[in-house]
Amino acid sequence: MKTYLTNQIKNLAICGNSGSGKTTLSETMLFEGKLIERRGSIDQKNTVSDFNDIEHNNLISVYSSVLYAEYNDKKINFIDNPGSDDFVGNLISALTVTDVALMLINSQNGVEVGTEIQKRHLEDAKKPVILAINHLDHEKSNFENTLEQLKNRFGKDAVLVQYPVSEGSNFNAIIDLLLFKMLKYPGDTGKVEITDIPASETAKAEELRNQLMEKAAESEDSLMEFFFDKGILTLEEIHKGILSGLIKISIIPIFCISAKKNIGVGRLMEFICEVVPSPDQFPAPVTSQNKEIKCDSKGSPCLFVFKTTLEPHLGEISFFKVMSGEITEGIDLINSNNSTKERLSQLFAVAGKNRVKLQKMVAGDIGASVKLKNTKTNHTLTTGGSFAFPPIALPEPKYRTAIRPLSESDDEKLGEALNRMHQEDPTIQVEYSKELKQILIHGQGEYHLNIMKWHLDNIYKIATEFLPPRIPYRETITKIALADYRHKKQSGGAGQFGEVHLVIEPYHEGAPAPSMYKVAGK
Repeated sequence: MKTYLTNQIKNLAICGNSGSGKTTLSETMLFEGKLIERRGSIDQKNTVSDFNDIEHNNLISVYSSVLYAEYNDKKINFIDNPGSDDFVGNLISALTVTDVALMLINSQNGVEVGTEIQKRHLEDAKKPVILAINHLDHEKSNFENTLEQLKNRFGKDAVLVQYPVSEGSNFNAIIDLLLFKMLKYPGDTGKVEITDIPASETAKAEELRNQLMEKAAESEDSLMEFFFDKGILTLEEIHKGILSGLIKISIIPIFCISAKKNIGVGRLMEFICEVVPSPDQFPAPVTSQNKEIKCDSKGSPCLFVFKTTLEPHLGEISFFKVMSGEITEGIDLINSNNSTKERLSQLFAVAGKNRVKLQKMVAGDIGASVKLKNTKTNHTLTTGGSFAFPPIALPEPKYRTAIRPLSESDDEKLGEALNRMHQEDPTIQVEYSKELKQILIHGQGEYHLNIMKWHLDNIYKIATEFLPPRIPYRETITKIALADYRHKKQSGGAGQFGEVHLVIEPYHEGAPAPSMYKVAGK
């Protein structure tokens, strides 16, 4: 595999409500990038993205998958994220190292609860968004209703780049407003026939293309002046306007696809390669020491670890983004978080559980290394600079329960397993309550913790049970009480004498500190 330059790299986080087709789209993108020769499916449990047993059992994504595709001499790094809010930590981690979010919308259901929740996370992360309306081949697809909901939720920045000629079982053609052509897909191979727009669609297409041009022109004053003067923009000028709008988060392009039938996916990837900004075109990230680190391959080498997984026969796999400079196989770096030395003996480009060995990676690229000794998630590796990137801001737990092993001999094994699971998913938090004498686990929801228990039972082979957390009953003082004691002892020589007076009283929040007590009436 060739070494891609920073301006040839595109980083995306694929997100959307459960059932919107993220894993199927990822599989089709891998197919279009010729990384796989045959597309798998969720029902057949053979997709590249969902490869864990728990994902096969539940037929949903539980973990994020780091993937890549080579397309039109560009490298597209994309992370397929779970749609359930119980696993939202995966999305937040992915948004930390990617530049653009590709959000899928199910055309049967429009804007769903998961869409709203993830939209808030995208806004918090200040990430530009590309919307892709999926499942247009479904018999219950409703494009117009979905589009109306998107415009209501995402506002005036949402603008059509494509629209379907028809939908449902007859969906096989898209009007592309950028190319101003009709894209027809005769089968599910992804092969496209590009033809002129039918006369019946010309007026509608011209009106929507004008809206797209106007929105693109708004991102730059020079383009706006040119558009008002000439009334039209070239394809290159529209691309320039959309690119600028994505960087400023002032435009949200809307595409039409069927990931299952491979309709429109190749064209979407073409747009990503041609228009989506590369990592060096976005504002430079800031370290915890308020230092900007530009995404420049000529800079000092440094990387940020955003994800850690554990594989039985391989050990720890650390996923990272090269933040600056070039990383080569065998390079020695310093962990800024604990001042230890690390050698990256191997570098990989990752697609699910498949890994391709690399000799070098440049700023902006996403990859992995194995068996790092003292490096965990949120750690920064540099050539010696005294800076570190801030840790990923994960949400607070929403659900908790107590857990215990059914066999007391498994106490130590349970502690080790819980620690390893926290390394893989930092949103799982573990504490031992001395007051309650219980192990408490905290997560994002009941389903989240049930998935964790499945791993304990089936992967770690530790039989456990969940218990309600005990209630910490505490006693306190309810009224003022006084006591005194007089000590006298005479056994020859100097005698012993002493008096102790004790006063206790209840304390309430905000009460002034007592400065005087009445003792023996004084």
